[in-house]
Amino acid sequence: MDTKSAANSGVPSVTHLIHHPYQAPGDFEAPQPGVFKASTVYFPSVAAMRQREWKDKTAYTYGLHGTPTSYLLEERLCALEGGEQCLLVPSGLAALSTVALATLKVGDEVLLPDNAYGPNKALAEGELKAFGITHQFYDPMQVEDLALRITARTRLVWLEAPGSVSMEFPDLLAMVRLCREHKVLCALDNTWGAGLSFQPFDLMGDGALGVDISAHALTKYPSGGGDVLMGSIMTRDAALHLKIKLCHMRLGLGVGANDVEAVLRSLPSLGIRYQAQSQAGMTLAHWWSAQSPCVQVLHPAWPDAPGHAHWKALNRATGHPGSAAGLFSVMLDPRLSSEQVDAFCDELRYFKIGYSWGGPVSLVVPYNIQSMRNGWPSHLKPGYLVRFSMGLEDPQDLIADLAQSLHKHLTL
Repeated sequence: MDTKSAANSGVPSVTHLIHHPYQAPGDFEAPQPGVFKASTVYFPSVAAMRQREWKDKTAYTYGLHGTPTSYLLEERLCALEGGEQCLLVPSGLAALSTVALATLKVGDEVLLPDNAYGPNKALAEGELKAFGITHQFYDPMQVEDLALRITARTRLVWLEAPGSVSMEFPDLLAMVRLCREHKVLCALDNTWGAGLSFQPFDLMGDGALGVDISAHALTKYPSGGGDVLMGSIMTRDAALHLKIKLCHMRLGLGVGANDVEAVLRSLPSLGIRYQAQSQAGMTLAHWWSAQSPCVQVLHPAWPDAPGHAHWKALNRATGHPGSAAGLFSVMLDPRLSSEQVDAFCDELRYFKIGYSWGGPVSLVVPYNIQSMRNGWPSHLKPGYLVRFSMGLEDPQDLIADLAQSLHKHLTL
């Protein structure tokens, strides 16, 4: 071959492949949205580059700040929870930590319920304490205790409804009103409610009362497959959203487009899955209530459970009455041994031992409540706590699984 270039010879060059002019037609529409992956985003000119603004989602500047795919998921989540601004983060815990880092500074104090998600408590005891931010834990079932702990230094109050292990449901209405009176930010871990059991920004259904921030582990119900780690931070206040968004940007937080795609694909079935798992949870809770080793059923929709009336007051205001997720715990008789409880969990066939919830496979985890709380809660009976997460199996198969293991290991 002579010295003339490959391009001039008619042989396609790599440059030609990279800069090929073809553009697909833009009128494509299908059940699932397109997936846009990008770090670099092109600008038509230097002037356009300098004029584009990513903070209000009117344009794109860099993949970390958003693509059509991530913007779409954020907007759909706003429709789910009733928020106006949403940010995606790599996990539910990342949502909690980003809220804390965006709203707290040296000398501030954060209040957390004593039944809060363990890693959120660990964050307060670890990094936040090292940054000069103090914390207190309040009794989640005593509004008066929260009121006593709010001081001039309190900047953020975390709410959890229900507690992610012991499942008690707080008086969310009274606690949000209290935060309003003291002009303190209130943030809710809304993973359990998922925007379906109650609305975090419209707790009474009349638009009069809501939390300031909703943090959501999309890992759970929105994903639904047990294969995605992601979280969201939602607000209705533009100034608060911008404050969190700038912190989010400075921390360099981003999510993968394929993970966003997975959540987008699962969202249309969210309501059906949530309701099915809610019904399965109640079916199994009812079964447990009749078993002699069980001394207490801990499920917000169970009439005798701690905080049932608080959950019911909120749930009535939604279009999904009776929805209460597929998560519940039971307290087993203290006359049993921890070895018996562990053997019971090991013997289960359909329930897998594992953290998280909201996926297609039912899960079980025994917990040592005494090591997780500042004293034994008065509303919990003595015993051994075991938490169950409903998957999508037939509830009767799950009951048969529980029964076979119970008869082998939980005899008194």
